[in-house]
Amino acid sequence: VAPGISEALVATAIGLFAAIPAVVAYNRFADQVNRLEVRFDAFIEEFSTILQRHAARGAGAPPTPER
Repeated sequence: VAPGISEALVATAIGLFAAIPAVVAYNRFADQVNRLEVRFDAFIEEFSTILQRHAARGAGAPPTPER
């Protein structure tokens, strides 16, 4: 029984050795994706506001500089 348990413990240690860095890398990647999503959402809101202002002025009117 002892050799089987020893083999299982070694396999578990090897699995953890591979899994822990993978989880850390995944969490960092997921964090970067979330930050990028926030930036895209902010851009979409700002761009949508600009388009709405432009549409409200009319397509033929010259744009006024924003301050």
